Amino acid sequence: MANSLQSTLPSTAELDGLLLADALRAGIYRLFEQTDHINKINVFPVPDGDTGTNMSLTLSAVLAALDRAPEPHAGSMLVRAADAALDGARGNSGAILAQFLLGVGDAAGHLARLSPGEFVTALRKGAGYARDALAQPREGTLLTVLREFAVAAEAQLPHSTDFCSLFESAMVRVRLVLDATRGQLEECRAANVVDAGALGFVEVLEGMRHFLGTGELGKVTAPLHAGDEAMAGLAPPAADQDFRFCTECLVAAPATGEIDLRLLRESLSAVGASLVVSGSKRKAKIHVHVDDPEVVFRLAEKFGEVSAQKADDMRMQQTAAHHRRTQRVAVVTDSGADIPEEFIERLGIHVVPVRIHFANHSYLDKVSMTPSEFYRELVVNPAHPKTSQPPPGDFRRMFEFLASHFDAVVSVNLTSRHSGTWDASNKAALRVAGEGKPVAAIDSRNASTGQGLVALAAAECAASGGDIRQIITAAEAARDNTFTFALLGSIDFAVRGGRVPAIVGRIARLLGLQVILRTSSDGRISAGGGLFGAGDLLPRFARFIVRRTALKENAMLRIFVAHGDRREQGERLMAQLRLRLPPERVEFIALTDLGPAIGVHGGPGTLVVAIHQATRNAS
Repeated sequence: MANSLQSTLPSTAELDGLLLADALRAGIYRLFEQTDHINKINVFPVPDGDTGTNMSLTLSAVLAALDRAPEPHAGSMLVRAADAALDGARGNSGAILAQFLLGVGDAAGHLARLSPGEFVTALRKGAGYARDALAQPREGTLLTVLREFAVAAEAQLPHSTDFCSLFESAMVRVRLVLDATRGQLEECRAANVVDAGALGFVEVLEGMRHFLGTGELGKVTAPLHAGDEAMAGLAPPAADQDFRFCTECLVAAPATGEIDLRLLRESLSAVGASLVVSGSKRKAKIHVHVDDPEVVFRLAEKFGEVSAQKADDMRMQQTAAHHRRTQRVAVVTDSGADIPEEFIERLGIHVVPVRIHFANHSYLDKVSMTPSEFYRELVVNPAHPKTSQPPPGDFRRMFEFLASHFDAVVSVNLTSRHSGTWDASNKAALRVAGEGKPVAAIDSRNASTGQGLVALAAAECAASGGDIRQIITAAEAARDNTFTFALLGSIDFAVRGGRVPAIVGRIARLLGLQVILRTSSDGRISAGGGLFGAGDLLPRFARFIVRRTALKENAMLRIFVAHGDRREQGERLMAQLRLRLPPERVEFIALTDLGPAIGVHGGPGTLVVAIHQATRNAS
């Protein structure tokens, strides 16, 4: 229902912070209503269908800042909005929009009230800031509309006495400029669509125009994901994508220094494409498309303290944006799940990376730090690593994107008994579910390969056309019939991390005890036994697992084996399992790398086996 301020709306000959904030709110609400459509026409620079989501998430941060407390000073309100946009910027379009707002704030930050002329001056500065933030600015994009809005507004100054008439007149030209983007970029021309980022900004302007003329804020809503509009254009094969990861981070200036934005931009210009460096001398936001996100984070560290690292897999996004319409539900997991890459790619499982921290260095699990790199660092670094769950915002960004391309989303997460990952996922799921599409977070009550097998069951059900309820049922059935065993490479790492008391570690070493961890039905991971002596470990570990796996009648065995940077040992363990299991009961045994969820406690040489007993008639 629309909120109306018509009876109390004062003259718009000048705008204070309160009126300007309401105009922005109206524009943001309008953008939220168009989020899904903007995603569907996103073909440039990459046809990955996330421009609407990225702009909405960026402006959601602005909206939260506006709602924090009323700010009657117009300049202070603009500075607050710009700072929030920089912190919350997502994607190419979000980073450009944040830089635009930063320029507007820099020009008008000292003004308690804005006149139309002062507003136009701020617009021109904002458009200049946005263009300067890009390493390779292109016409026919958001940049074009930002500039042309400023030009059109300036041309109307002699004919406009207030903001209402200024917006009405300027928007005539802006709409023409937007329509012209349909033919300026080859990608838009081929798909016969306007540029998605440009449309997103025009929707914000339309909402502001409507508010200034009527006093109506519009629908107070979250970003909407509704309808079944097809994705514009045709996605090229994922393998042809120039760069894989859309990489972002924040850089804060050292306490005694400043960030040289020009030098930062130059340093990053050779490592990837679609580079945007926005911000100021005290804080910068980096957005760039690369194959190795860690290169970006390490370069950024030379300029200040790095935080808010993220890297989205654009190949997976393209696959999702152009997925077969027979699949109605997307499946997500966190990187605590260890799944062979071929299963992830074949079934389109989306992965949100866990954070790994070695002292002052942070990494994105399996993105900016591979499992092999993790184990090498684990051995040589005196600081024992810590892992932390992805923040809810990482899940929300993934869910928002997928909700634009699927009917629903299911996330299968690391056991809640040992991690806050499920809680972070569930919070994001509840928020996004209120925006038009159901999202469910499932506690796998498992870790590593066990979590991977639960996610696999969910993804297979989704690929066969199952709805959200059927997928949840499939995941829960797999969860109740999947157990995981881990043979630690060395108990020393569990002692270093504080998971095992030092005295227990000394006793285990004295007795020559090789510790085995296992999961239980309630999601706990605890000591489940041990093997004495170092001889014939692999045959004895295989025998230990088989003896504790009571084969159910009419069940097929699905097995993942993970190795802590010891592939040959993993292959030998698979062979030992095959010797001890009835071949007609084994659907598959597959090998993968072991991530840090369990590897941090066992170090190199840790071996993990998960067995899922699936009924033959399971869907």
